[in-house]
Amino acid sequence: MTSRTDQIGFSQRVRLEWLEQMANLVLAGNDKASINEALQELLKDKVSVGGQAKRGNREKIITILLKTWLTVPSELEPLRVEGLELLKHVPRSDHLVIHWGMVLAVYPFWSGVATQTGRLLRLQGSAAAAQVQRRVREQYGERETVSRAARRVLRSYLDWGVLQVTGAKGIYSAGTTLAVEDSRLIAWLAEAFLHASTKGSAPLKDLIDSPIFFPFRIKPVYAESLVTASSRLEVFRHGFDDDLVVLQKLRTKGGTP
Repeated sequence: MTSRTDQIGFSQRVRLEWLEQMANLVLAGNDKASINEALQELLKDKVSVGGQAKRGNREKIITILLKTWLTVPSELEPLRVEGLELLKHVPRSDHLVIHWGMVLAVYPFWSGVATQTGRLLRLQGSAAAAQVQRRVREQYGERETVSRAARRVLRSYLDWGVLQVTGAKGIYSAGTTLAVEDSRLIAWLAEAFLHASTKGSAPLKDLIDSPIFFPFRIKPVYAESLVTASSRLEVFRHGFDDDLVVLQKLRTKGGTP
């Protein structure tokens, strides 16, 4: 059986403003049918149907939008609910952080591309699309669908402003870098990260400094502040000088990791 972390799912170029509109529709109390109708109207002049395929580009984008902020996997429902609350209370400039976290939790493929992009940016100050695609194929398989999906995720990063083009074709540099200092938001991002990972746990220093978060400067925090901010996280001493952050569900199901 294929796990959620092995699936691609996110295979379209998705603009940040579409996710913002999607979240606003949910916050306004619309049902799925009404949201679908509104999204069809939103995208009708922006995305082609996509040829004769049974599910064209527009339908695939709407599926991604719905799955991110409405029909999430059941284990992500608490994260979704809190994410929507955060969208209501944090400054609009921080909304990118929340959409990023929700997408990476729902679609681990997005986080896989982000990890490889962030690593390349750290190593050499730029990321070549070909290098990112090659590394992602090593994880997800040597398939054209993987390369195509990776290209569309990278295009989404460009649309979101977290990457920018350089003078060389297919070479990107870092774009917008946002400071993340709110403890509640950091704890929420930590939970999103753990849902995207295969282990459901990570050393605190690795989590905060993960290349997955290349668009952000996350303020170093004490482990206790994460637990205070989120009842769904637990922290255990890991080794001599680090803390292991764990999703609460792992603790209740299997004891101390």
